[in-house]
Amino acid sequence: MARKKNYPKKKRGFLIVNGRLRYPDIILVLLVVALISVQLTKWVLDVGNVQNTEPKTEQYAKNNSDKSSFIKVLVPVAQEQQRRHHVFSSITLAQAALESDWGRSELSSKYNNLFGIKSNQASSVLLTTQEYVNGQWITVKARFATYDSWADSVRAHTQLFLNGTQWDKEHYRSVLEASDYKQAAQALQDKGYATDPGYAQKLISLIEEYDLNQYDSL
Repeated sequence: MARKKNYPKKKRGFLIVNGRLRYPDIILVLLVVALISVQLTKWVLDVGNVQNTEPKTEQYAKNNSDKSSFIKVLVPVAQEQQRRHHVFSSITLAQAALESDWGRSELSSKYNNLFGIKSNQASSVLLTTQEYVNGQWITVKARFATYDSWADSVRAHTQLFLNGTQWDKEHYRSVLEASDYKQAAQALQDKGYATDPGYAQKLISLIEEYDLNQYDSL
């Protein structure tokens, strides 16, 4: 009976067999690495595009005096705040247009503060402004908040209504509970949001002239 020969076992690894590289395995690894690299690159670009959407869009609006562009930029975030906190989109848009001169004021174009919100934070900026005091308009200096984007300014504007003032946390509750934009505009004036005695009517006129209340229907 013939003896069975004992051949030496092959030393096998993923990439090496008996000390020799397995080229099919190497090709497979390279293909996997290439696919992963492509996906990572796509993911980084997609994230960058999402992060830069607001600034690019806002910059376009800042560079164009077209009022429709200004409205178009702010509608999504205004409606987002309405869905979450019941601040009428029309009120947000009208206030932003009135307070910032349609995004053309220094405060809005340079510091992204659309609503003239004041602040004593270290990041605030000192600017001159007009206020109605004792029956007449006067020029004063005040410190205003700065934001990274117009969208951040809109969200801060909503938080002001939600959090109220230092002396009254429910100060703007009537704005949030208003049944329509006219009631909300009047509530803003009654609560002293602005010193202008014609503030409510100016908001209402803007809303009706530019049909901003269409954005209140979510």
